[in-house]
Amino acid sequence: MSGYDTIVIGLGGMGSAAAYRLTQRGQRVLGIDQFAPVHNQGSSHGGSRITRQAYFEDPAYVPLLLRAHELWEGIERDSGSEIFNRCGGIMIGRPDSRTVAGSLLSAQKWDIAHELLDAGEIRRRFPTMRPDDDEIALYEGGAGLVSPEASVGAHLHLAARAGAELHYDEKVLSWTADSTGVRVRTSQGDYTADQLVICPGAWAPQLLAELGVEFTIERQVQYWFAPEGGAEPFLPDRHPVYIWENAHGRQFYGFPAHNSPEDGVKVAFFRGGDICTPETIDRTVHPEEVTTMADFVRRGMPTLPGKFLRAATCMYTNTVDEHFVISRHPAYEQVVVACGFSGHGFKFVPVVGEVLADLVTEGTTAHPIALFDPARLTGVR
Repeated sequence: MSGYDTIVIGLGGMGSAAAYRLTQRGQRVLGIDQFAPVHNQGSSHGGSRITRQAYFEDPAYVPLLLRAHELWEGIERDSGSEIFNRCGGIMIGRPDSRTVAGSLLSAQKWDIAHELLDAGEIRRRFPTMRPDDDEIALYEGGAGLVSPEASVGAHLHLAARAGAELHYDEKVLSWTADSTGVRVRTSQGDYTADQLVICPGAWAPQLLAELGVEFTIERQVQYWFAPEGGAEPFLPDRHPVYIWENAHGRQFYGFPAHNSPEDGVKVAFFRGGDICTPETIDRTVHPEEVTTMADFVRRGMPTLPGKFLRAATCMYTNTVDEHFVISRHPAYEQVVVACGFSGHGFKFVPVVGEVLADLVTEGTTAHPIALFDPARLTGVR
């Protein structure tokens, strides 16, 4: 008999949710992470992530987002944590931009409540923003932000309370699978189980080399600025989350001052970072990077950048088409993988946990995940 029903490698956003959902279903679960709980070494930190349902990336994501919003409410209730702030969200750009046109397509296809705003209406409703006259926006009142740290902490707390065994500061060295189950070797010992869930984040190239999928790790920087005149106009009841695409297709995004005015407001570029590995990422944010971000934001936000407060790095794990990988491993039926979230995955955390639990316990899922089959990238079915 195996030591556990399921081992979960990686206890960040997706892994913590998987560990909870599996334990909730009566599984004997071992979760393993190479760092301390709720760490800042991967992709599940930085205080805030945008969540939205009018999804410009592809309308196929929307059913998962509808379910994710339902599940966030349950996680907050069951854990007592505040995770989701429904401050509204605005997608800004020219009418034919991917950000606006793609969001509108999803909103119309799935009947998501939204408004279209011209430049004058954007300025009137949100004085913190000064779009050009030829820019418009889709406003989604049900959008907002989630705290990655609060989410990971809540899922880990609920998993442990339900009976999961969680190991931290324990590095996975290798894993194998055969007809008898799976074996995971770590810096502390060997463990066996019937099945394995791998949520490796930026460590996907090492832990999933046999998957045959090309993953690119991209360094990203998050910046916090204190606006001129104070942060009050950026409070969540006045200022939404946003993604703003310029005429050249470059996107940046930002948040309200949702923690405290002293914490400032957060902005960042969406993609375009240096290629790295978890071992080689430059954790230092350089003055010229701050200047580039400040100059970019200044064009559309009259009281930003103001004073630079701080910055932090994280990593995107990108696939070639920027869609996720969620499936059983094509070579090992005992192994389920969730990776390649390409900088837009965190809003899906609770529903991905549910999907992974389905794949382990039922062998399939009713959720629509065909888009995330790795065969689209490898040609192997």
